[in-house]
Amino acid sequence: MHIEYIIILIILFVILLAILKAGKKDAHLQLNKLVEYLGGKDNIIATETNLSRFKVTLKDISIVDKEAIQKLGAKGIVEIDNQLKIVLGPESKQLKKYIDDLK
Repeated sequence: MHIEYIIILIILFVILLAILKAGKKDAHLQLNKLVEYLGGKDNIIATETNLSRFKVTLKDISIVDKEAIQKLGAKGIVEIDNQLKIVLGPESKQLKKYIDDLK
């Protein structure tokens, strides 16, 4: 009778692992899209984070797709000269690390 509970727990554990792995894959794809919407890694000069804000300095700000960034979940975008300040939430640190690893 206890073997049934063990089998159920193993199945639930496998399902949980599959969900977590799928979530990481989606986050990676989202980060790729965000870099693409910023004009690609070659367009990014510098990055900085401050709490939930992601600040990026760009070579050419005119090629940035701000609408697409908003659709990915940005809560706000402020453009100052060749910089964008994007309110992303907790993902801002993850994005900075991802971009720094690309360069």
